[in-house]
Amino acid sequence: MPELVYPPVIAAAKTMFRVLDLRLTIEGTHHVPRSGGAVLASNHVSYLDFIFCGYGAQESRRLVRFMAKHEVFAHKISGPLMRGMRHIPVDRRAGAGSYSSAVGALRRGEVIGVFPEATISRSLTVKELKSGAARMAQEAGVPLLPVAIWGTQRLWTKGRPKTLTRRHTPITILIGDPMDPSGYPDANTMTVDLKKRLTALVDRAQQEYPDKPAGPEDAWWQPAHLGGTAPTLEEALELDRRARRTSAS
Repeated sequence: MPELVYPPVIAAAKTMFRVLDLRLTIEGTHHVPRSGGAVLASNHVSYLDFIFCGYGAQESRRLVRFMAKHEVFAHKISGPLMRGMRHIPVDRRAGAGSYSSAVGALRRGEVIGVFPEATISRSLTVKELKSGAARMAQEAGVPLLPVAIWGTQRLWTKGRPKTLTRRHTPITILIGDPMDPSGYPDANTMTVDLKKRLTALVDRAQQEYPDKPAGPEDAWWQPAHLGGTAPTLEEALELDRRARRTSAS
């Protein structure tokens, strides 16, 4: 089936990068296989992370199919685009179907993008990971690649206004060494190692990031352990619990 939607969307994203003069730092793109299935497991600090995680696979000429909540597919604008790019809807009330679709795509040689933290990390640190990414990689027999994204939170993240017209923002994309699922006894063990690797990549991206907050009012995009004013992990978990209670009421 021809790709009629994804290439124009990629072209539009690249145009946006140029217009905003984003300062992209990308490393490890050679780890993305040029053929065959693979899982890209990224940290999650922004609503735009899927764009930049997918961009990391461009050098290998791969189109990443992301798993995203089904509400995005129900939207009148994003829905047709998501379906046209063959992303995979996730209904948390019936997750088995989404999981099976992803494993099937991996076995057909697709690259699947996953955010194993499930939701954006308000603390800007790596949260506990769901084991789905590792389970998919093991069941399909494909490599699992950790991906660190940093800087995207300055454009659009949870609890902050959009600043999509912000120019010259540095964005870091680091793709780590592939993890061979056959080297782990089970998905939980692989997930523990994934978290270690992902945390190390995110820490490196944070430490090497070329910008610093302009002042106290600009420190919101830095994690607390680096002197920023983002919530601590514990505070962020409480904020997430409150948000879930509010949405359920």
